[in-house]
Amino acid sequence: MNLIEVKNFYKSFGKKIVHQGVDFAVKKGECLGLIGGSGTGKSVLLRSLIGLEHPDQGQVLFEGQDITKLSENQLIDIRKKIAYVFQGGALFDSMTVYENLAYPLRAHTKLPESEIQEKITFQLSEFGLQGTESVYPANLSGGMQKRVGLARSIILHPDIILYDEPTAGLDPFNTKRIQEMILQMKSKGHTSILVTHDMPVAFAVCDRIAMLMNGRIEAIGSVDEIEEKSNHLILQFVQGEIR
Repeated sequence: MNLIEVKNFYKSFGKKIVHQGVDFAVKKGECLGLIGGSGTGKSVLLRSLIGLEHPDQGQVLFEGQDITKLSENQLIDIRKKIAYVFQGGALFDSMTVYENLAYPLRAHTKLPESEIQEKITFQLSEFGLQGTESVYPANLSGGMQKRVGLARSIILHPDIILYDEPTAGLDPFNTKRIQEMILQMKSKGHTSILVTHDMPVAFAVCDRIAMLMNGRIEAIGSVDEIEEKSNHLILQFVQGEIR
């Protein structure tokens, strides 16, 4: 069953044409990698999946519903089911780690503070972030900020997680930790899309990988299919043979 479908997606910004008929689907429980050169519009597609960008033409279907037709109020319920993990963590600088995680729970649930505290304590311990509750984002390392951002994004138990360059700028140790966290989420049944330039991570966590080029999906395949074919377009891209 396809949880997400993008059909005939066109998008331009002024005279700059970004997408020219993008088509892909993501099955329930699958992790799809989305790769491509800089400026190919990978993040634009992610933002479109939660209604932050709107196509000039085409459809974005979530559970069969075209979200491009929804109002901002109607999109609220969709956004509760789709977590967006921003590249920089996108934490509120003026809030502690605890307050950052509490924010979506207070905004979108009627849970008592005692249950909110339980959920936050559990989520932080799952990601090895115990003891950071009273710390402000500016006092966290880049890797910890990204882990807190991921913890906050999934605290409402979304159906889908959208990762926008989650390992960008991280050292190998923190990259490995983020990779393990993505696999942990996958093992719990979360559907996900991973936008990345980090090909070792993509091959480690994704079921399939799709490549954006020339405004559309030029190649898509399972990790096994890609690795088995020496002339596969995605493998050529990874090896720097095409741009």
